[in-house]
Amino acid sequence: MSEEDDMAHPSAELQTTIFETLTADPSLTSLLGGPKVFDRRPEHASFPYLTLGRTAVVDWSTGTEDGSEHILTLHVWAKGGGKAETYEIMDKVAGRLNDAHLPLEGHHLVNLQLQFAEARQEPDSATYHGILRFRAVTEPLA
Repeated sequence: MSEEDDMAHPSAELQTTIFETLTADPSLTSLLGGPKVFDRRPEHASFPYLTLGRTAVVDWSTGTEDGSEHILTLHVWAKGGGKAETYEIMDKVAGRLNDAHLPLEGHHLVNLQLQFAEARQEPDSATYHGILRFRAVTEPLA
């Protein structure tokens, strides 16, 4: 078994550190009414809450450097407070993660940047859906 088999995949590490960072942020937790950050849309969670969307990973290793680019999506789900509440939560998430230096175990986070943000009302629903897309670059620790 090689050493690499023991290391978590960088995108798994990234999701874990983002989850921990967001659920540990008191101002975000108070906006959400608790540490409501989930892997997928829960059936019975009260609004508002966040879900971690899928992560696309691109390997951009070269002959001398190893690295990965991750495009990860976070979803904000809100109801009742409308678009203003959705934007407030999105701003808090963006402020916490954009350019953040988050700890990873077997990798180094080179950068983490917000690339895209949008909020819209779901069709035929009172639910607002905010989308935040981040680009992260990681390198394995030497």
